[in-house]
Amino acid sequence: MSSSHSHERQGETASLQIVPFEPALREHFYRLNAQWLERHFHIEDLDRRVLTEPETQVLQSGGAIFFARLGDSIIGTCALLHESPGVYELTKMGVDESFRGHGAGRRLLDAAIAEFHRREGRRLFLESSSRLTTALRMYEKAGFVMQPSTRADSHYRRADVYMIYQSPEPAAIDD
Repeated sequence: MSSSHSHERQGETASLQIVPFEPALREHFYRLNAQWLERHFHIEDLDRRVLTEPETQVLQSGGAIFFARLGDSIIGTCALLHESPGVYELTKMGVDESFRGHGAGRRLLDAAIAEFHRREGRRLFLESSSRLTTALRMYEKAGFVMQPSTRADSHYRRADVYMIYQSPEPAAIDD
């Protein structure tokens, strides 16, 4: 078996799985989000509530939580928060800093968007920070469009970016 780095990387990428929330993974939801929040900002009261009580704060209201698993390691997470009928927020997305570059963030984002479509959602939005440039580029590539102002009823002090997902238009059919 070749021990080349690119070969190892391919094998790791192949074993990256997106899995749904289960109680045994709750601590990872907190850990992965606390890592980036503490590094770039600080954990606000709302963060703490959502991260310590994902079942009541996300799942009970009709949301979903996804994890990225690489081998035996949980390396990323994101949540789809059900805000009102047909309206969802992409939130609490984080990838372990030591596992960046494996495509986990994009796979999590794709899983959340697929779940939004599966539920026939009408609107998907996210709030972020202009400081998180890598994340913002990934969101734009996935179809999120920057809005001219922040969300009027934003829950987070750090949020200075508001983006709304625009599903790719089906290709036009010529007559």
